[in-house]
Amino acid sequence: QLRLVESGGGLVQAGGSLRLSCTASVESLAQIAIYWSRQAPGREREGVSCISSGSTMIQYADSVKGRFTVSRDNARNTVYLQMTGLHPEDTAVYYCASTGDGICTIPTLMPQSGDYWGQGTQVGVFS
Repeated sequence: QLRLVESGGGLVQAGGSLRLSCTASVESLAQIAIYWSRQAPGREREGVSCISSGSTMIQYADSVKGRFTVSRDNARNTVYLQMTGLHPEDTAVYYCASTGDGICTIPTLMPQSGDYWGQGTQVGVFS
């Protein structure tokens, strides 16, 4: 059973940076694509990014392009989301998720609720 755990959230001033981590409970993280999504207060969850198993396919939502960078260290069983130039609008709970596939196939960058999801990590950006 795949279990994902996010960490690295916190409170940061606008323009600052944070790095989120998503760690998997299984050694097969290297075989699967990881999605990042976020949900702001009072808003629907939205897809942020996806990285394929071999990092050959990387996708971003338009709202974060040029500011967020996703990467992975399969030896550490971890996927990272480096967030720079943060805006107050980036305030949300950030989740990592996976369908169990190795490539990014979801145009919305957001797996179904029945797929594998972490519990989320809170990011707050103040101006």
